[in-house]
Amino acid sequence: MNIFERLESNVRSYCRKFPTVFSSAKGSQIIDTQGRSYIDFLSGGGALNYGHNDPAMQQAVMNYIAGDGLIQGLDLHTGAKADFLTTFEALILQPRKLDYKVQFTGPTGSNGVEAALKLARLVKKRSNVIAFSNSYHGHTLGSLAVTGNSYFRNQAFVDRHNVSFLPFDGYLGPAVNTLDYLEKVIADPGSGVDLPAAVIVETTQAEGGVNVAATKWLRGLGDVCREFGVLLIVDEIQTGVGRTGPFFSFEDAGLYPDIVVLSKSLSGMGLPMTLVLMKPELDQWKPGEHNGTFRGNNLAFVAATEALHRYWQDSSLSQAVGLNGQYLAKRLRELAARHAAHILSVRGKGMLHGVQFGQRGNAQEILRLCFEKGLLLECCGPNGEVVKLSPPLTIERDLLEQGLALLEEAAAELFVR
Repeated sequence: MNIFERLESNVRSYCRKFPTVFSSAKGSQIIDTQGRSYIDFLSGGGALNYGHNDPAMQQAVMNYIAGDGLIQGLDLHTGAKADFLTTFEALILQPRKLDYKVQFTGPTGSNGVEAALKLARLVKKRSNVIAFSNSYHGHTLGSLAVTGNSYFRNQAFVDRHNVSFLPFDGYLGPAVNTLDYLEKVIADPGSGVDLPAAVIVETTQAEGGVNVAATKWLRGLGDVCREFGVLLIVDEIQTGVGRTGPFFSFEDAGLYPDIVVLSKSLSGMGLPMTLVLMKPELDQWKPGEHNGTFRGNNLAFVAATEALHRYWQDSSLSQAVGLNGQYLAKRLRELAARHAAHILSVRGKGMLHGVQFGQRGNAQEILRLCFEKGLLLECCGPNGEVVKLSPPLTIERDLLEQGLALLEEAAAELFVR
């Protein structure tokens, strides 16, 4: 471990929570150099919806490399990109009657958010953007400006102008429809909130504490945006690619966003890849106006194409996510009932759930105990008070049960002290 302490920056974070050296991974398990296996409810921070090292995706990538396929392509036309676009259109866009142009940005989700914000302002010729309380969209300066958590925002020491924060669904309690406030401040010239170019939203705020927006609220948000000529940007970086059930998390609400940002699990096996989808009339970029050397990761295109063919030819994966998600929610509600004095709530959708603990520090202690028992999880929420569970969508039921049993053991151990 000394090499990491001696040479790697203090900014590292996950490795502090899981102090071991990992060497290999398969499916829903990760193995360290001592041969110990861990059940993975972390899924690469949302980048491994299909688990680790899917054999078909591995083989497709290895075949491409063995054939001397172009790996770094900038934005050149390549066969791998053509295959991905053809497959994405046929299996994802057309069945959902979505008409989008596709922009390949730099490989991080944050860069996709930057492009979406820049494009919205370019098209609308307005600077303001509305974001929501407890939102999380990334760490580069534009995406940081629309991120709510002060822990991340306060480290930049620069002005973060041209963003207005409004309350997310449920932020003011279940009796308050926060869209009424949104509509009021947009419509009122005396509100002090400039008419925005766009509203950016996550249908479920993963890092914000697994806050799930109601379907009715999301539909209403779409209505408000249309009424006032404001673009709707949906950040699907962590909630897309089947995490909540359908490929796009906004499908259940019947939304047709103006701009969508996809990343994380899109490549299938954790390779860096990000897309911005935009309605065709919004594609007003001039060539090279938003650029990035690593927007042509052909290995990611190859793996993503294989993932789409394998998992999105029909609704089988979405149905499995629905069933496993119901089981996950049931077990977590039972856990909360057993420890009602310590657990405030359970919330989530599909294979993304959070358990909110009442006392600060309990979630971090649960994380530590779970690691000792062989389960990887992470915390989220404004004060790190929520334990987030995001197992691979393809996890076997017995491993899902084992992982939940380890979580239950950790809670029992903590709360009987």
